[in-house]
Amino acid sequence: MKKAILFCMTIGLIFSAISCNDRFEGDELVNIEPLKIDSVKIPQDTMDVRTTQTIKTYSNYTSKCEGFYGYDYLHTADFERKVISYKFKSSAACGDLVTKASQINFNPQKTGLYLFRFYNGQDSAGQSTYLEKEIVVQ
Repeated sequence: MKKAILFCMTIGLIFSAISCNDRFEGDELVNIEPLKIDSVKIPQDTMDVRTTQTIKTYSNYTSKCEGFYGYDYLHTADFERKVISYKFKSSAACGDLVTKASQINFNPQKTGLYLFRFYNGQDSAGQSTYLEKEIVVQ
């Protein structure tokens, strides 16, 4: 058993070294900030419990210097989820504005009506706004 664990740790270290973050290609990471989710595609608004559904979010990036960094996927209540997308920005010269998709896999473990709130930027008063979507899990 110890040999198996040691082997897995070694393989993990090798993959970590191989997959070092080279997306910046010599350019420095300037910052990470919340990214407005412009639209959301949920293939089915009704699904079975313990199945997986891919939810796609679409956002605008400035090509060559910005890209998807990750999500905050927050369980704000039993059947509520808040999704905030983040982008990285490097010091590379920027290009045109492009729309790109990212995805979340939703695998509910309980039946019910789930409410998703996707970060959609800030209003003129500086308050966060959200796109709201519902999924019925049966």
